[in-house]
Amino acid sequence: MLTTTDRNPDQQNTGPLLRTDTDGIATLTLNRPDKFNALSVDLLEALLAGIKAVGADPEIRAVILAASGKAFCTGHDLKEMLADTSEESIRGLFRLCSDVMLAIARIPQPVIAKVQGVATAAGCQLVATCDLAVAAETARFAVSGVNLGLFCSTPMVALTRNLSRKRAMDLLLTGRFIDSSVAEDWGLINQSVPPDQLDEITWRLASTIAGKSPAAVAIGKRLFYAQLEAGIEQAYALASETMVCNMLTCDAQAGIGAFVRKQPMPEWSGR
Repeated sequence: MLTTTDRNPDQQNTGPLLRTDTDGIATLTLNRPDKFNALSVDLLEALLAGIKAVGADPEIRAVILAASGKAFCTGHDLKEMLADTSEESIRGLFRLCSDVMLAIARIPQPVIAKVQGVATAAGCQLVATCDLAVAAETARFAVSGVNLGLFCSTPMVALTRNLSRKRAMDLLLTGRFIDSSVAEDWGLINQSVPPDQLDEITWRLASTIAGKSPAAVAIGKRLFYAQLEAGIEQAYALASETMVCNMLTCDAQAGIGAFVRKQPMPEWSGR
């Protein structure tokens, strides 16, 4: 039986975001099930703070982003948006949302989306932004803002970095839903799995990552996103420099030494 430690025990069932830590894995759970986990300002602020907190925690090796209730996330809270349509309010909302997405990419630990239900608009953006994603076969995905007269411009940023241009434009222009098997085939998620296996398979993936050198993983994640945005010459320059820095870490030298001497891998120091 897994043991779970709550970092916010007083808010375990009431806060918009829950955090539990087990064996070096932090699970952040969107907790507005009655609102289909729509991204209110309160939830976005909690999510930004939660991501930054796990990112700064040296005990955490991997992060699972999950959700309570039937839906993973249906995007922004439209009722809240309509309550204040001033430019200042709308601009602040989308700046906050972008900060959340950037924080996911910038923390050193890989973030895995565990998608148990529908993920639309900014909810689909969350899935696309996470480093990895596992979804139940019953999950569905869409960037459906165009159906409401609001093109999903910010979700497009993450979507076009996962899907081919034609497939991304298909979803953005039609607003149609795709199921989990199509999402896997198109590259939006890593795996489509039976609903009763979602927890186990996601946990197994997180545990595998948590068993690697945190120094190597952090270095590799940072390079992954930097080289994607670079030209090929700069990408190779970044990669070469990263290899040098990685080779000089204690973990790399201990791991390579153990392999050469045919010894078990060492306990990773994270240095």
